[in-house]
Amino acid sequence: MIELGLTESEKVGIFDLEPGLWIWCARHPFWAPGDDYPQVVVSTFAESGGEKVLIDPLAPSLDSIDIWTRLDRSPPSMIIATMPDHIRDLDLFVKRYNSKAYGPLFYFPEQVPHTRLKPAVAEVELPGRILPLFDARGRAETPIFLPGHRYIVFGDALMETNGELRVWDSPWHTKRELPALRDMLALPFEKVIISHFDQSPVHTRKEFQEALELPPFTWT
Repeated sequence: MIELGLTESEKVGIFDLEPGLWIWCARHPFWAPGDDYPQVVVSTFAESGGEKVLIDPLAPSLDSIDIWTRLDRSPPSMIIATMPDHIRDLDLFVKRYNSKAYGPLFYFPEQVPHTRLKPAVAEVELPGRILPLFDARGRAETPIFLPGHRYIVFGDALMETNGELRVWDSPWHTKRELPALRDMLALPFEKVIISHFDQSPVHTRKEFQEALELPPFTWT
């Protein structure tokens, strides 16, 4: 279970959330002081509908090398990138585990994968009963709903700062983003997993609802 108030060193590692669902938190290798997101980012492993899926995986570094051992014991059959920014190490995981892969409909020039990804389209169910969702910030993100676990896994739509969950700002925050996030409340989820956090990467449905009423997180 993830607790609030983790120190910087305690944030790095493997965290079991429930049977068949765990995350690892690792330091992003290209992070630099002054970047508008915390250095430690989250990757998710879930068993769902007969699939073993990785969502937005970041390759282990020296401080988290034991992640390979755990994945080798339960090889992922499927990998999903929720958005262009999170293509990152997808090719490495596909090659190691011969997994099928899904991702956005477009990529940034510096992050075009060698793997030919099948599209993860909002509201079109993927293998394993996995459902990509619509995010309206204009960043081509598809948050992932895991119905068996009652979790939604987000890319960059949400951010936790100083213990408070916020919606990441965009020019379409009020007109498009908030309505899209409110539509997610029709789903029977109980918790959310976010990529970028100060204290905890896991938050409750109640905290998600509260975030919709708070001022958005604005990057520099």
